Amino acid sequence: MSQDPRILVDASSFLYRAFHALPDLRAPDNLPTGAIYGVANMLRRLQKEHPSDEIIVVFDAPGGTFRDQIYAEYKAQRPPMPEELRVQVPLLHAWITAMGLPLIIAPGVEADDVIGTLARQAPADQSVLIITGDKDMTQLVNARVLLIDTMKGVSTDMSEVEARFGVAPERIADFLALTGDKADNIPGVPGVGAKTAAKWLAQYGDLTGILAHADEIGGKVGEALRAAMDFLPRSRALATIRCDVMLPDADYRRRPADATTLRRLAQRLGFHAWLKDLPAVDTDTAPPPAGGAIDRGGYRAITTVPALEALLADLKRATLVALDTETTDLDPLRAELVGISCAWQAEGNHQAIYIPLGHRDDSPQLDRDIVLAVLRPWLEDPRAAKIAQNAKFDWRVFWAQGIQPMGLLRDTLLESYVLDSSRNGHDLDSLAERYLQHQNIRYEEVAGKGKSARSFADVPVAEALPYAAEDADVCLRLDAHLWPRCAAEAGLRRVLTEIEMPLVLVLARMETAGVKVDRGQLETLSAELATEMANAEQKAFNAAGQTFNLNSPKQIQEILFDKMRLPVLKTTPGGQPSTSEGVLAQLAVHAPLPRWILDYRSMAKLKNTYADALPQMIHPGTGRVHTHFQQAVAATGRLASSDPNLQNIPVRSEQGRRIRQAFVAEPGYWLVSADYSQIELRIMAHLSRDARLLQAFAEGQDIHAATAAEVFNLAPEAVDGAARRAAKAINFGLIYGQTPYGLSQQLGIDQAAARRYMDRYFERYPGVLAYMERTRALAKTQGYVETLFGRRLYVPEIRSSNPARRNYAERAAINAPMQGTAADLIKRAMIAVDAWLQEAPERGRMILQVHDELILEVPEAGLEAAQSALREHMEGVAELAVPLLVGLGVGKNWDEAHG
Repeated sequence: MSQDPRILVDASSFLYRAFHALPDLRAPDNLPTGAIYGVANMLRRLQKEHPSDEIIVVFDAPGGTFRDQIYAEYKAQRPPMPEELRVQVPLLHAWITAMGLPLIIAPGVEADDVIGTLARQAPADQSVLIITGDKDMTQLVNARVLLIDTMKGVSTDMSEVEARFGVAPERIADFLALTGDKADNIPGVPGVGAKTAAKWLAQYGDLTGILAHADEIGGKVGEALRAAMDFLPRSRALATIRCDVMLPDADYRRRPADATTLRRLAQRLGFHAWLKDLPAVDTDTAPPPAGGAIDRGGYRAITTVPALEALLADLKRATLVALDTETTDLDPLRAELVGISCAWQAEGNHQAIYIPLGHRDDSPQLDRDIVLAVLRPWLEDPRAAKIAQNAKFDWRVFWAQGIQPMGLLRDTLLESYVLDSSRNGHDLDSLAERYLQHQNIRYEEVAGKGKSARSFADVPVAEALPYAAEDADVCLRLDAHLWPRCAAEAGLRRVLTEIEMPLVLVLARMETAGVKVDRGQLETLSAELATEMANAEQKAFNAAGQTFNLNSPKQIQEILFDKMRLPVLKTTPGGQPSTSEGVLAQLAVHAPLPRWILDYRSMAKLKNTYADALPQMIHPGTGRVHTHFQQAVAATGRLASSDPNLQNIPVRSEQGRRIRQAFVAEPGYWLVSADYSQIELRIMAHLSRDARLLQAFAEGQDIHAATAAEVFNLAPEAVDGAARRAAKAINFGLIYGQTPYGLSQQLGIDQAAARRYMDRYFERYPGVLAYMERTRALAKTQGYVETLFGRRLYVPEIRSSNPARRNYAERAAINAPMQGTAADLIKRAMIAVDAWLQEAPERGRMILQVHDELILEVPEAGLEAAQSALREHMEGVAELAVPLLVGLGVGKNWDEAHG
């Protein structure tokens, strides 16, 4: 062949495959983009592999074709295109056109027939590559036509067709007429499979020959053939790809790409990683960010008192101001204030300024005390509405300067989080790209990174100005984009304004307060853990019959699976035997070595993460550890903590208790712990309205014992500890979507018994089963579920054709309303308790929140009042169909208080 090949892309087949195969991808405005990404990415690869070739993209046209006239039931079983796919099609067409690729959509003609015709029309000296995964296309294969399935990396020539189907390409339509095609709803001969069809075609030549000799074929299959004879010619006509359809004359050569449109679409769809591969375009033709173009050249530095006073007047007139601080450190307790930036809307234009305060260059700057004195009245005015990105940090920075800012209205980080908590990246740079199609100046661009990193105080004012002012400017623009979307949905508005925003300053106060840690206890525990680790290590060596590195998965694999021949229960993505915690726990049934490895790992984690690390985190000025609470991490709304992470301290192990014992009260103070009792089961009772669950909670029954009596058919007095533990596993397992296999592993029983327990549970608690089925259906319909307070949790994978992804999404849909509602309840409780504490600061302070537990540090004289207030506010935070119960504990350390 003398020419580059003609490449014909069956885009319709790839459209559906990409939609079902890829994880849920979303544009900044939540538009689904997985199908666009999959097809566009495939075309991008084709272009790179065939830079000078003829690439023609073909889609099915909406509406009927000639096949519908042949057979009204053709493809009748197919559901309509899912709405989440339908909305992607126009943008995908726009992307393909902007790539410069010819796009053909022929009304009344299927893509297969267009491709067949274009393959036939190719010059005799030109080869043809058909990019498809459709088996029907195999009938087009010949000496110069090759099929390629790019998703599977498989190519099909004439020999491959014969090897796969047992017939030559020109007999594929006859073959499909005989076997039928479920995908297209083409009837075949009942009972005739691939082997029989291939045998008949080899014997009689083609379908016409088979029909001519139908009387010679005996048995039931012969009867079925003769019964289908009248329809078989129609089946063949349906299965035959036409290669003679009328197509308009067109130039199928590739055109230059429209870089401006591609960049605009990439930003619109959130395909930011592709932007670097696209040619740069004139910024005058690029779409401006929301709110007008960002003009960094218009940013001003405030360096004189008159300019500062004029700024104050502007701020007082503004209806909304975005506020940001620049500091020397990400820890507000260590940070020095270097500058303040503000942005506001004035006379239809965005104004943004930067006030340098602590830069070490020779640029003119105002005295920090003078600036803060001038701005204090506005900062502390509750009527002066302010927004920020991660306001908790900025407010703590101002507190350290002796200023108590008021008027915090919204936080763009939380607006983004409330809109879609399942999405990663709520930082300002990510939000600017996602929602404004704008790339911020990166911190590393002005302050450097690695060995060349410098303090922001060492950045010259001229370089700091555009970076700092842009942060405030972008924050203001983001709020204009995000707030209307939150406000338009009553549930989202409620979550943002009644839960997340009021919680910001509650968490800021908790972070500032910190918690006292006993350094001596931790050092003693570290030494003890080192000894116990050495003992566990020696026992592991004895069990293995050799020394080895307990921190090396490779060496553990060799001993457990090569030397000891223990069963391989799971493999890593790389195909190696897994040595994960779950696998080792199961292997511990077969041999003692996995248990010693687990014990060693557990103690090493506690030693490294807490016993050794916590003393290094004690702030020299306060003598306390100050964790950072993060609101915008968990999809369910639960808080996270970092530096240190206090959410993962083991609850049940003795070593975990020893860690908690090191968290102590100041002299003269006590720690008070308040913990919601069985909160998620109570939420399940409320959501499901199951009569037995409601009755059990209303009567104050032990819910696990009550479940044991129901599931195991026991009298209440006959429920022992083992039955209660099993029932507890069932109760919580079902909430988390546990399978019979998972329950069998947890209880040490076979799957059949686990299935019987689960079936009996649902028989006794039918309301729970009804809730689960109702929730699955709702999630499948709308793509998300909601908590009791309106928090939205998206589960797009619930429509996936991949069973594993779909099952995971179904479990998440059932569990998310319970976990999310529990998160909302504890947050609302924190807001209420904090308000009580702020009425009289001598009452104490809230210092920790872990899962469903709040911990206060209160003076001894206020113990009784604190316990009473905790119970009142936590139990009264919402009206459920069952009572909320709070367990209280008091102690000199966290472990004593936790009880």
